[in-house]
Amino acid sequence: MRICSTRDRALTVSLSQAMQQGLAPDGGLFVPAELPHIGLPRHGVTTLAGTARTLLAPFFEGDALAPRVPEIVAEAFTFPAPLRRVQGDPERLSVLELFHGPTAAFKDFGARFLAACLARIPGDGRPLTILVATSGDTGGAVAAAFHGRPGVEVVVLYPAGLVSPLQERQLTCWGGNVRSFAVQGSFDDCQRMVKQAFADPELRTRLRLNSANSINIGRLLPQLCYFGAAALRVWESEGRAPGFLVPSGNLGQAVACVWARAIGLPIGEIVLVHNANRTVPDFLADGEWRPRPSIATLASAMDVGDPSNMERLRFLFPDAAGMAGSLRAVSVSDSQIRECIRAEYAQTGLVLCPHSATAVHVYRSLDPGVRRETHWIAVATAHAAKFAEIVAPLIGGTLTMPPALAELATRPVAHEDLPADFAALRARLGTT
Repeated sequence: MRICSTRDRALTVSLSQAMQQGLAPDGGLFVPAELPHIGLPRHGVTTLAGTARTLLAPFFEGDALAPRVPEIVAEAFTFPAPLRRVQGDPERLSVLELFHGPTAAFKDFGARFLAACLARIPGDGRPLTILVATSGDTGGAVAAAFHGRPGVEVVVLYPAGLVSPLQERQLTCWGGNVRSFAVQGSFDDCQRMVKQAFADPELRTRLRLNSANSINIGRLLPQLCYFGAAALRVWESEGRAPGFLVPSGNLGQAVACVWARAIGLPIGEIVLVHNANRTVPDFLADGEWRPRPSIATLASAMDVGDPSNMERLRFLFPDAAGMAGSLRAVSVSDSQIRECIRAEYAQTGLVLCPHSATAVHVYRSLDPGVRRETHWIAVATAHAAKFAEIVAPLIGGTLTMPPALAELATRPVAHEDLPADFAALRARLGTT
């Protein structure tokens, strides 16, 4: 398989090269030049890891890493992605729990997979510098995945004061080969600075830079697998293609779900669920792309006003009308998030983080007929305990901390303050 830039189909590299480079030389994002058609696996669904091996093989075809896909999957997919049934007939709602990894967020799948891949690609002798912008969960997952790996340095940028206390601890508790910068700005500022670093010729010469954001194609491929595995479970048990309600910020999850459907897996409607940052819902409504400064919300990891992965969606759907015909996007307010967390706990016992609550809120808002026609899967992106200061008062109780998160509370933390200015970041990169 050849991987090309979203801005130039003629600019092609291997999958290993795309993962090493992170961003294409022309500033575009790497995508498959042509998506493979896989369809339904012949031997049914067994484990998530088994499904991943089947779905990923065509993407690695012809790549130097192809023979090592089984061991990469075995290293990365060491925790489950259970599909929990919440509501039975006549309506069908399930929650896809993606928070059982070491940092209790879906980013663990992509970060660990990318780390396993990069560890098996020969370098040029220089340390690999992983530069990552995060709105909350990405940085913690990347730090956990790469912490302690020889020959790797991790630089995490996060918006100061705009992540939850536990998320900040996950970003700043590692030490060693991980440096954390609290940027005096928004996530969009952090993301802009990362892109400027990749576009800087002197930096690219001085440092062996890579990114573990969802701009790196190696982050998205493993995410495709859990969408596929969940869809196949519903298909095998009910003979129907489920719909997905996908909490969305930088649109990496959205792209992974769309790719899973495009390669032939049984996925019906895909609804992108956003918080008060309405850039994508407005685009699908009127066809005008208007990036804007992000707004701080309860669902902080989704606070993105200029999502990078829209470039990948527009590669698949060159015109807005085609995208609007294939996807829906909905905006959910903070008040609706609060009410959903409160109501779901009271009525079903489900404890939701603010991001997962956006998806369940949209399900409850659907017409009853639409709810009965489809088995809907709401994607739960993070453990509610990561947002205990929001969730606990709404459910009137305390939250049990997953063991992996509890262990982080014992670590010392440290970060460096940084203005939202690329020159300041440039001066710090490559220094200790």
